[in-house]
Amino acid sequence: MKYKAFGNTGRLVSEIGMGTYYDPLWILTAKLGWFRGKEEKLRAIKKGLEGGINLIDTAEIYGSERLVGEAINGWNRESLFVATKVWPSHLRYDDVIKSCEKSLERLSTSYIDLYQVHWPNPRIPIKETMRAMEKLVEDGKVRYIGVSNFSLTQLKEAEEALEKCTITSIQNSYSLIDRKIEVDLLPYCNQRNIAVLAYYPLAHGRLTRDKRLDVFCNKYGKTASQLALRWLTQKNNVFPIPRASKESHVLENLGASDWEIEPYDYINISNLFVDK
Repeated sequence: MKYKAFGNTGRLVSEIGMGTYYDPLWILTAKLGWFRGKEEKLRAIKKGLEGGINLIDTAEIYGSERLVGEAINGWNRESLFVATKVWPSHLRYDDVIKSCEKSLERLSTSYIDLYQVHWPNPRIPIKETMRAMEKLVEDGKVRYIGVSNFSLTQLKEAEEALEKCTITSIQNSYSLIDRKIEVDLLPYCNQRNIAVLAYYPLAHGRLTRDKRLDVFCNKYGKTASQLALRWLTQKNNVFPIPRASKESHVLENLGASDWEIEPYDYINISNLFVDK
């Protein structure tokens, strides 16, 4: 597994992470205390850790924080980069603090590496939210602050709302098929050295069976998924976080690291999916 600096933190993080959003039914049943397929998902996360992945993303809404906490139990905590998120209905100052404390309990950890605002909430001033985030950093409960599903304008507002800290990362949908952030967000993040966590990096599985990649799969001896993930990891500051739900999928994802798509092929792959 190859590692690279995560934005402005200086921390070396695996170029591919693990996402733990599973599906709406998982979220619903997890709230009721039933974790469907728990053992299979645990094995998947552990397989990723064994393969060198140290970046794990979750959220209070996902119902998977306890699962992540169990998976990382026994690992050197300082070697891991655990990210979670606070839901938009919990962005008042006191609610952010309470949500973080509950996440810490579910994750069975004393600190969160990256705490992210899951979605913006126009009814709550971002200044109030960021004041709470900075308090969590000050208290040592959070190391870095991130946002998710923010537009460029909202990202700038979040930056301006901070007094002592900086925005470390933004998490948005990004893949060969979904290129919206390339218009303005990605260039801005590159300029500001803000890491980009790319969710849905395989476009809900569409890229796993896209025939346009076949010729490149044959050339590199890789699967379509591995090519699609490699296309993302070769970008500065971009970290795809494919879902870790099955060991076989995680093993395949591990094969997307530590090799290179040649520049000419990279351009051709990029052009194949323009405006798609």
